[in-house]
Amino acid sequence: MRIWLLCAVVLAGAGAPEPKEASDVAELTRLEAVWNEAHKRGDAEALDGLWADDLVVSVPRMAVLTRPDALAVARSGRMKFQRYDTSELRVRVYGDAAVVTGRLQRTRDMGGRVLDDDWRFTKVYVRHEGRWQVVAFHASEAAQ
Repeated sequence: MRIWLLCAVVLAGAGAPEPKEASDVAELTRLEAVWNEAHKRGDAEALDGLWADDLVVSVPRMAVLTRPDALAVARSGRMKFQRYDTSELRVRVYGDAAVVTGRLQRTRDMGGRVLDDDWRFTKVYVRHEGRWQVVAFHASEAAQ
């Protein structure tokens, strides 16, 4: 009987995130909102703070971008977002690394040409010197 009680107590707590992990999930969720708002506002400096030095961006219909490439695009103002919304977010923390997945729907204006994107994305964060930064962003077309 005592073994069953011990197993029940252990299993009941198995799904609960550790307090540190819960705070990391909250912070990463907040950073996702910062990412989205920075894109909508065209705030290259906010994005600069989110991106690690070795950032790699791989999205449909574009060449793979490094951090300097992505910053050049953000600072150019050539791409203006009318919509940049994420949903279905899932945040998983693995110590000093985290993976965020979800759906991204955005509308962008590129020199008068309006384009809509509906993507599934994966973002990899690492904790460096106490703060989370994005090291990889990959998106692909969402299934219709």
